[in-house]
Amino acid sequence: MSLLPKALLVVAAFGLAACNNPDRFGAGGAGGAGGAGGGMGGGFVDTTGLGDPNDPRSIAYFNQRVGDRVLFPVDQHTLTEEGRQTLSGQAQWLMTNSSYAVIIEGHADEQGTREYNLSLGARRAASVQNYLISQGVPANRMRTVSYGKERPIEVCSSEACYAQNRRAVTVLSMGAGM
Repeated sequence: MSLLPKALLVVAAFGLAACNNPDRFGAGGAGGAGGAGGGMGGGFVDTTGLGDPNDPRSIAYFNQRVGDRVLFPVDQHTLTEEGRQTLSGQAQWLMTNSSYAVIIEGHADEQGTREYNLSLGARRAASVQNYLISQGVPANRMRTVSYGKERPIEVCSSEACYAQNRRAVTVLSMGAGM
């Protein structure tokens, strides 16, 4: 190997090393006082853009504490009691946090045709939207989309996987007018 390619490799390595952000874990680096796992006064460092899951106004709080999805039985778009409870919490959160708009994604498991599952996903998303409207969330803050079986969470041939894919997911975005 001649000198030029070796020199270019060394320069590239130094260039990549310079891209390292020593404060990505907060003050003091990994495990430092300002890091997520830090000692005194350590605070939350948001690396996802979703906010602090302990902040009741954040997307992370909505996703993790309120719940961003409801599951459906096989070939159904009717809400379960557990689904209605989750959606009641979502409605309450959305009424309190009016700066967010939502996209309700309808999903299906991999059984059945693409067309059938797109239709079923659309009916599931509409069921969620109608429930949220019935709880006082303005319709102009919501829209629906169906992915059918195109975006599975789990890929396998067991009921446990299928059950996770039969869902509607409420996705938050900033800006109430859509």
